Amino acid sequence: MSSSLTLASDPAVQRPRRLLIVLGAALIAATYVFLVVVQPAEIAGGMGSTASLVSLFGFLGGGALLVGGILPMLSTSSLVIMPLGIALNIAIGQIAGSLGMQIYLDAIGTVLVAVLAGPAAGAATGAISNAIWGLFNPFALPFAAGAALIGLLAGLAARYGAFRRVYLAPVAGLVVGAVGGLVAAPVAVFMFGAAGTFGTNAIIAVFRSMGDKLLVAATKQGLLSDSLDKIVVFVIVALIVYALPPRAVRQFPFARTYRVLGTRTGTGSDDGGTGSMSGTGSSTGDAADSRRTPARGNDAGVA
Repeated sequence: MSSSLTLASDPAVQRPRRLLIVLGAALIAATYVFLVVVQPAEIAGGMGSTASLVSLFGFLGGGALLVGGILPMLSTSSLVIMPLGIALNIAIGQIAGSLGMQIYLDAIGTVLVAVLAGPAAGAATGAISNAIWGLFNPFALPFAAGAALIGLLAGLAARYGAFRRVYLAPVAGLVVGAVGGLVAAPVAVFMFGAAGTFGTNAIIAVFRSMGDKLLVAATKQGLLSDSLDKIVVFVIVALIVYALPPRAVRQFPFARTYRVLGTRTGTGSDDGGTGSMSGTGSSTGDAADSRRTPARGNDAGVA
């Protein structure tokens, strides 16, 4: 089984890591507030403006602090999947945007990382993805805070059982998408005049024709598009993780500790990958124990 980089569980050791996580989350949130308050429309012009540089360093710095906080507790598998998640977000999101789709599909990698490696890893993946994407697509950068929030909420949903049954995933996606839509709407309006893809612009135009102000129309569009988008994303991720061999899923301490896929991610024996799959005997007891006591090397649900 893939081991974490360190097995330290001393509270004195965990305290600095938690501080880094809090600082990272605070920096991402502060950058979001800066964008909403200052409303720097010039950010759409690319990385040449001061606002763009502040946003880039704020989101990248926040993501780096999150990674620094969780790095000692990440398994090798988690370290590998985070860059993969970032690449998936950018590649699929760019394709969906180019096609003018009404949904974005730019959070598949974020949710996948969050489900397997935990909320903090998901938040870091979301923030860093949009920060890197913003280097060549300025429209992506200001939404990094929302992307981080999606990763955080997806990880919490996984921790509390949203992926133990496939039919629960779209419900979690609906809730997470609604929250994400509310957070993204002010950024879309204040900095880009609610301009988006052909599909999202069409939805906003419909609400505007009904007499809604731009912010209200953009918020309704965000609630509709983001909710639908996250339903699709959560279902896709659920199908991906359920298609993985149980032994592969157990390589991730977060997934194993919190049994994000039910008995498939119990702490049973790894010889042949059958220990926690039987659902009977000692494996049931092990799975129950894993719910009570986090496995060594896991950050109690935040990594």
